[in-house]
Amino acid sequence: MNKPFISLCPEISRANALTLMDWLEDEEVTRYLSDSRHVSRFIEQVIGRVQLPILTHLFNQGGRFFMAYDQRDVPVGFVRLVKTGQDVEMVLVIGNRDNWGRKLGASAIREGMKLAFFDMRAEKLIAKIHPDNTRSMKAFVNSGFALHSETPTAKSLVLNAGRYLQLLRERPAAHIAPIHITEADRARLRRLLDLDLERGADIFELEHEIERAIVVDPRQVPDDVVTMNSKALLQVDDEAREVALVYPEDADDSAGKLSVCSGIGTAILGYKAGDTFNWRMPNRTCRIRIEKVLYQPEAAGDFHL
Repeated sequence: MNKPFISLCPEISRANALTLMDWLEDEEVTRYLSDSRHVSRFIEQVIGRVQLPILTHLFNQGGRFFMAYDQRDVPVGFVRLVKTGQDVEMVLVIGNRDNWGRKLGASAIREGMKLAFFDMRAEKLIAKIHPDNTRSMKAFVNSGFALHSETPTAKSLVLNAGRYLQLLRERPAAHIAPIHITEADRARLRRLLDLDLERGADIFELEHEIERAIVVDPRQVPDDVVTMNSKALLQVDDEAREVALVYPEDADDSAGKLSVCSGIGTAILGYKAGDTFNWRMPNRTCRIRIEKVLYQPEAAGDFHL
């Protein structure tokens, strides 16, 4: 069985909007969605009056909207994050009933949590769920949310930033392999983030990986782990690639020197030889396998790197 995988993409195309319309016509999908009629009218109006292939800016009015894709890059739902003060509210829908029960909702929640806490800097993440929506309740509770308040029409579940970071370190997702990072690499990477160097759209992914990593002494890190300044042989989809994982100032894509702030650079940090995982690139999901670590500074005794 394929492990559940969801990536959240901020770009909303006209085709996405039409797919959303199809989902929102299904009463089983919308029965617990309080603003489904409003959303349906909004999408219908946008499609009717705006003849543009990309509609992202329209969907992000009043919040941030993301299409949820599975590992085959097929849209399966959406996530909306609305920030009020220091809090963020999450609305989540898995649109096709054929996908219910595949734990895609739980995976989408994890991706939404990552965005809310690392990218949007939320202090609290809130989910308001209809009392009869037991499937959604279970998914959020299993993700670490706790009941905060309730009315006859909604239960408010909350997860604060401190609890999220604690769970990230103590209770990693079952479908994601653990990664290891040395104390020295973590300290230098945190300084890099503090300086806001290369603060690109996806830099929060690097911060997330640093926070979830198992931290080890440089002299005790296994020699098959990709640490900073390591060289590794990768399989990216059907392509074999020999790369070095470097800091931004040393990056040179033409020479295979990948910045740790880049997509594949962030992806491979801390994984070991034999690990295989999915990673969302700007326009697609790729399958990455660490075939072999060709050089690791710690294994070679080059602790100055």
